[in-house]
Amino acid sequence: MAPTDEPTGAKRYWLSPTGWYSSGRSGNSIRIGYEIMFSRSRAFWLVVFALLSGSTVARGSGAPDPLFQDNGVLDVTLTGPLTTLIRERSADENLPGVFEYRQGDGAVVRLDIKIRTRGHFRRDNCKFPPLQLNFRKSQTDETLFDKQDKLKLVVHCDRSGRYQQSLLREYLAYRVLNTLTDWSFRVRLLRVTYVDSEEHRPDQTRFAFLIEHKNRLGKRHGMKEAKVEEATVDSIQPGPLNLTSLFQFFIANTDFSPIRSAPDRDCCHNYVLFEKDSEQMIPVPYDFDLSGFVNAQYAKPDVRFGLHNVRQRLYRGRCANNDYVADSLQQFRNNREAIFELVNQQVGLSSAVRKSIFRSMESFYKVIDEPREVERQLLGKCI
Repeated sequence: MAPTDEPTGAKRYWLSPTGWYSSGRSGNSIRIGYEIMFSRSRAFWLVVFALLSGSTVARGSGAPDPLFQDNGVLDVTLTGPLTTLIRERSADENLPGVFEYRQGDGAVVRLDIKIRTRGHFRRDNCKFPPLQLNFRKSQTDETLFDKQDKLKLVVHCDRSGRYQQSLLREYLAYRVLNTLTDWSFRVRLLRVTYVDSEEHRPDQTRFAFLIEHKNRLGKRHGMKEAKVEEATVDSIQPGPLNLTSLFQFFIANTDFSPIRSAPDRDCCHNYVLFEKDSEQMIPVPYDFDLSGFVNAQYAKPDVRFGLHNVRQRLYRGRCANNDYVADSLQQFRNNREAIFELVNQQVGLSSAVRKSIFRSMESFYKVIDEPREVERQLLGKCI
């Protein structure tokens, strides 16, 4: 998307503890829903952001694997039989490939991998399907990919700029959830140069991101994936369930269920449940491409809910957990500046998309900061 012009007459934009502001022609402060550049206080808020994110990640868990400890963009080259992968789209056959990246000292690391396509909707509907990369553990020792085995690679669906923006938006959705709770999948943004070893396709470079494997997420919390056909609300810890329900409202997503699966799929729909002994399970959501936050070109609202477009929010939290709504709201308030700063700092976003995300987030905070709207759009809409 092409950048849009700044608002007429706007002079300066900055972040304060209560929102995003600009100074207009008169010099008065005007609250707005987006940001273009910070004032001199920018450094202060960067420190606040770092402290908030760091403290959130540290609560009650082990450190993530080396690959997910850095949020910088990793430049990689992925070589493999892309023509066959894209044409046949087998979810069972692993094809040989090579994954290369450069270390901090300049040395090139070359890892032999197996590649296959994965997923459901995107595998069937995207010109470039999502991939799974299978690393050899014997090669990853003492590298950035130490302890990695199978990793999901989220890729561009099509070549257009809008799909690239949608990919970055979905990456940001994961990062927002990381800011709120460490019970979330860590992600690593890549800039991938794809090389077709069959030499039928020209090289292309696109953003993509890797998602932490569920076994690694469970291990750093001392828990494992729960193998259940379906769950009940009272079998899931109410605090984490309510927080993720509010997060789904934040990103305008209805494509999920923490207790049931889609037909012929494992439980639960776009959630992984983790357990330990006889304790209540912990829910962790994933796969946000049909949300309004991502706003993918192929996304359509669920007809069951009577929504006009995917950007329209509908709360799908459980009434049994309404006592936890206040805590969930406060968690969002506590991390407000950190969340806005994530979007502000995200590389690759167009100006128009960045502003659109800011406006969407401001509309969410207007709801949760108004008790009547909390009652009307959250407590009153629980299921």
